[in-house]
Amino acid sequence: MAGADPVTVGVLSLHTSKETKAILNAVEELGHDTEWLRNENTSVSVADGSPVLEPDVDVIANRMLLSNTEQPAEELGLANTFSQLVPTLNEPNAVLTAIHKLSTATALAANDIRTPDVTLALSGDRLNAARDRYGEEAVYKTAIGTHGGGTWKVGPDDPINAKVGNRYAFLQELVDMEDVRHRDLRVYVVGGEVVAAMYRYAPDNDWRTNVALGGSVEDATEDLPEEAREMARKAADIVGLDYAGVDLVEGDEGWFVLEVNPTAGFKGLYEATQVSPAPYIAKLAIERAGGEVDDSRVRDISTVLDDSRPTAQPAAMTTETEHAVIGYTEEVVLSGTSGSKSVLAKSDTGATRTSIDTGLAADIGAGPIKSITRIRSGSSKQSKSRPVVDVVVGVGGNQHTVTASVEDRSHMDYPVLLGRDILENYQVDVSRRIDSEAADTPEEEE
Repeated sequence: MAGADPVTVGVLSLHTSKETKAILNAVEELGHDTEWLRNENTSVSVADGSPVLEPDVDVIANRMLLSNTEQPAEELGLANTFSQLVPTLNEPNAVLTAIHKLSTATALAANDIRTPDVTLALSGDRLNAARDRYGEEAVYKTAIGTHGGGTWKVGPDDPINAKVGNRYAFLQELVDMEDVRHRDLRVYVVGGEVVAAMYRYAPDNDWRTNVALGGSVEDATEDLPEEAREMARKAADIVGLDYAGVDLVEGDEGWFVLEVNPTAGFKGLYEATQVSPAPYIAKLAIERAGGEVDDSRVRDISTVLDDSRPTAQPAAMTTETEHAVIGYTEEVVLSGTSGSKSVLAKSDTGATRTSIDTGLAADIGAGPIKSITRIRSGSSKQSKSRPVVDVVVGVGGNQHTVTASVEDRSHMDYPVLLGRDILENYQVDVSRRIDSEAADTPEEEE
């Protein structure tokens, strides 16, 4: 750094996350300046023929989380606007390819990277007509999803549709190895180099390995198979991402690339490897803007995941974690494998798990049933057994995939009860209601 002027790195992130904070803090640790591009402080103008982005930055690290928003094109358009003015890591066209799983699969397959067989059709009839190609068990996914959300394992007779909610959905070959605990491999690539890798194992009663769903992790950095290493590097390059979490799975024929994630989380990776990708991303951004970095310093600070409050956090942010406000009752959109439905839901912070009415679950094709849970309800001291299923819940512009319990709620005012699995993302304003009807009695779950 001696003799070089500091550059200003902007991190574009409208949400609050460990990853965003860690990148900002790493930039400062490496001797450069930062700005956090958020709702509170960001604008773009054209005045007298000259475009101006505020705050003024030399380079942008794009951390826009698009997958769980209802309209990702809105935020992708913002990122595209900014990228025309400032060099951007993870450019919007590459992010568009990455967040849409079929775009990723076609780009990789066209460049001889092995991926599972997939079929996306624009009608339910055509998608169902392809079902026989995938054997007794297939993976059914939304084309845009996150944290394992919008992913089901389906049998030959399970209902599937061309869309789940407002997302196109597709069938995918289930790649696995016999008599081996299901796992996949997350390889984090920055600037064309692997900085860390981990195996992810599925939690009990599930087959998905996502850390956000409770999967366990194991360091794979030192003994990373060379085939997987090269496939991960090439996949990130083909999609066009400067940094990415590349997910692979091993089958009898070798390794397959499942996804290339532009905003992959650091938490599970750091837990497994004690390596944070943040300083490597910071280095790449600084150098893209013409700044200089001490490589040994990058390695030193990568041993800590520093997600403390960054200097660049806008003053208007009064709390460390922002939460949108949700009412005591809200209109939500429930989506399953055979359709979607808009219904009224009640918020109950006393309920651990979201629950939905049996009839509603059947209407939208919620499921298949994953397991049976025991739940205590209201004033009853007796616990009851209820099936649990995966369902996508749209709330206030966000989409959440949760494992909801199914019960007969026909005698209650609301067919959906929002539990803490969703409400932890919001502040609940009990005075705000979308309806004026009396609510049913509060419910609790163990």
